[in-house]
Amino acid sequence: MPHDRYENPLETRYASAEMSELWSAQRKHSTWRQLWVWLAEAEAELGLPITQQQIDELRAQIHDIDFAAADRYERELRHDVMAHVHAYGDQCPTARPIIHLGATSQYVNCNTDLLLFRESLNLIARRLAMTIDALANFAQQYRDLPTLGFTHLQPAQPTTVGKRATLWAYDLALDLAEVEHRLAQLKARSTKGTTGTQASFLHLFNGDHVKVRKLEELVAQKMGFDSTYAVTGQTYSRKVDAQVVDVLAGIAASAHKAGTDLRILAHRKEIEEPFEKQQIGSSAMAYKRNPMRCERICGLARFVMSLQTSPPATHATQWMERTLDDSANRRLVLPQAFLATDAVLLLYRNVTEGLVVYPEVIAKNLREELPFMATENILMAAVAAGGDRQELHERIRVHSQAAAAEVKQHGRSNDLLERLAADKAFAGVDLNAVIDPRQLTGRSAEQVDEFIEEVVEPIRERYKSGLKATNLSDSPRV
Repeated sequence: MPHDRYENPLETRYASAEMSELWSAQRKHSTWRQLWVWLAEAEAELGLPITQQQIDELRAQIHDIDFAAADRYERELRHDVMAHVHAYGDQCPTARPIIHLGATSQYVNCNTDLLLFRESLNLIARRLAMTIDALANFAQQYRDLPTLGFTHLQPAQPTTVGKRATLWAYDLALDLAEVEHRLAQLKARSTKGTTGTQASFLHLFNGDHVKVRKLEELVAQKMGFDSTYAVTGQTYSRKVDAQVVDVLAGIAASAHKAGTDLRILAHRKEIEEPFEKQQIGSSAMAYKRNPMRCERICGLARFVMSLQTSPPATHATQWMERTLDDSANRRLVLPQAFLATDAVLLLYRNVTEGLVVYPEVIAKNLREELPFMATENILMAAVAAGGDRQELHERIRVHSQAAAAEVKQHGRSNDLLERLAADKAFAGVDLNAVIDPRQLTGRSAEQVDEFIEEVVEPIRERYKSGLKATNLSDSPRV
């Protein structure tokens, strides 16, 4: 491997072999050739003078691409599609006259991208399902382990470790629904012609509009699509790109949120990501166990979210039937958005499957805040014992402020329970029973069960073959 040229770390460090192969030059240009075969087949079926020998010759060379020849042609012609037409023609001399017949460059470019979208989104969907499954397993395991809740990143009413994990999983379930929607909405561009008018194909078929429509349908069917975009310019609407990248950015945002939560929990020493036996956390501080995988999730996710601005800007500037300023931008944005999202999900699943939970630390942190968290329950218990709600509320407020001052100003323990126990207004309340953390988490455990049954199980059923797959390889740097 040469080391004197830039290499994209998405391919060398982060993304899976599956996603890298999908966006490789080999896959792209072999798909171009497959599209030329499908076009020739459809044109022959509709009566154009294309022989079976020519089609067979083209089919035999779909994957055997002379990239060096294509590169030489592109340097001469300054046109990548025509360079590959010539390179293909050199290998298929009999079929050379009918390669790309009636088509524009965007016949291969647009249709290839749509096919790659379909395959890539299906892979992303499987990655999502696997991560949701792993999070659900984690949530089930810790469905009823009380932990301190946070709002505004300040201590709030307790929840459970499992319930918190369902928040992460549900974000991904919503993302999966969006991926499935985008897959359902994908269509073929097929044979729309140079500016979307199909004029060249109308000429080929001597003005027969029925055959031109049939050609469009046949090619779309060969591509595995049951419909085509109703109208296009030279390209399919670049709004489609924006919609697809929006979905990927949404997945990235979900992963970033969970990764950040886990980084905070690692700071609190409550939950940690997997840490290998020989792993080094810091080159200087040997004791450290940094949440490097979650940090990598956040870094890659932030990159995907940053890509979200390019596709709508590209769509907005496609003047009239098309401008070429989309090309360079799309070569960068589309593959990298998929590769980075793939890497994020690989990391996310890897982290989830190896999370380490420290129940004693969680209980300790909860106990320190529990008196404050239990004040609502204490108030209700005192009212049930015959007290005045408004008067009791004021007494709790005063005692709570005084206890907080002990903690913040003097570094002492939270003595709110002692203060309330000494107040005759709360004499009828069993404070120890009221502050049992298991009584303060509401329906958290039951919500975990319901979430798994109602949301996760249908996903598991839809993707059961993918969940068992062993060929979805990890990146080398997970």
